[in-house]
Amino acid sequence: MSDAMRPSSDSTPSAAEYWLQRHGDALYAFALARVFDRASAEDLVQDTLLAALRQQDSFRADSSERTWLIGILKHKCIDEIRRRARSARAREPRADDVEAQLFRPDGRWREPPATWADEPLQQLQREAFITALGRCLDGVPEAQRDSFVMRELHGLDADAASAQMGVTPNNLYVLLHRARLRLRRCLEKSGFMAERVR
Repeated sequence: MSDAMRPSSDSTPSAAEYWLQRHGDALYAFALARVFDRASAEDLVQDTLLAALRQQDSFRADSSERTWLIGILKHKCIDEIRRRARSARAREPRADDVEAQLFRPDGRWREPPATWADEPLQQLQREAFITALGRCLDGVPEAQRDSFVMRELHGLDADAASAQMGVTPNNLYVLLHRARLRLRRCLEKSGFMAERVR
C-alpha cells in the first residue's frame, strides 16, 4: 500500500484529498475532454475518488496512482456517455437533414470539403483545437456526439461502442457519419481546414 493510501491522521490529508491535490487537474482535464461539460466532469472526478477509496486495497502499484485513477475515471466517463445516449434516443428526431445540406441529390458534395491542415491526432493535442472541437460537439445532437466520443476519443471499436450506446452497429455508423459531417463543417468554419479538395 502506498503512503497516499494510508489512513490519515489529523495532520495529514486523507487519501482522497491527497489524490485530489496531486492528480485533480489531470483527472478533470481527462473527464472534460470526454464529456464536454464542466459540472459533469467535476462529478465524474468526485465519483472516481469515491470509487478509488472503496477499491484502494486492490491497488498493487503495478502502475502509477494517476494511471490507476484515470483507469477508473475512463469507465465512469463511458457510463456517463451511455446514460446520455439512452436519454438522447428518446428525444432525438428521426429525420436529419445534414446530408441534404452537404450533398446534392446525385450524391456529390454541394461544396467540396477542405483538407485537414495537419494530422487530426496532432491537432487534437493542441489546446485551440480541443476548445474548437468542444464547441463544435456542443452543436451536435447528443446521440451523434456520443458515438463520436466513444469511437474517436475513447477508441472503442464499433461493436463495443454500439453495445455501450444500446444501438446496432449500423445505427452507430449512421450516427458517426452524421457527427463527422457536422464536425467537419463546424471545424472548417473555425479555421481548422486548409485548401479545398479539387
